[in-house]
Amino acid sequence: QLQLVESGGGPVEDGGSLRLSCAVPGDRGGSFCVAWFRQAPGKEREGVANIDTEGDAVYADSAKGRFTISKDNAQNTVYLQMNNLKPEDTGMYYCAADVGGAGYCFGTLDSLHEYNIWGQGTQVTVFS
Repeated sequence: QLQLVESGGGPVEDGGSLRLSCAVPGDRGGSFCVAWFRQAPGKEREGVANIDTEGDAVYADSAKGRFTISKDNAQNTVYLQMNNLKPEDTGMYYCAADVGGAGYCFGTLDSLHEYNIWGQGTQVTVFS
C-alpha cells in the first residue's frame, strides 16, 4: 500500500521559513493531484495548497504570497516552501494524494474526501 512520508517540519521563529517535503512513491511522472493540509489544535483540518499533474497550483488565501507548492517528478516528491511564517501557521501539516485519479485536483481546497492516501503529518511550530 502506498504511504506518503512528510518531512521538514519543526520549530521556527516568527518570520522564518521552512520547506516541507512529501515523498509520493508510485507517482510516476507526477500524475497525481497532491495537496497539503494543516490542522491546528482544536480546529478542523484545512487545505493549504494543491498541485495537479500539469503543475497548476491552488492556494488558500492565508498561503498566497508566502507559500509555494512545487514538485519534482523525477524524485516523486512534492514540496511546500513556506516563507514569512506566522504563529497562526502552527499546526500539523499533512500531505495527501488522489491516487488513481485523473491527475487533476477536484473540489475545493478543503475537500478532504478527494484524497485517498495520507501521510502521518509533520509538526510546524512558529514561535514569536
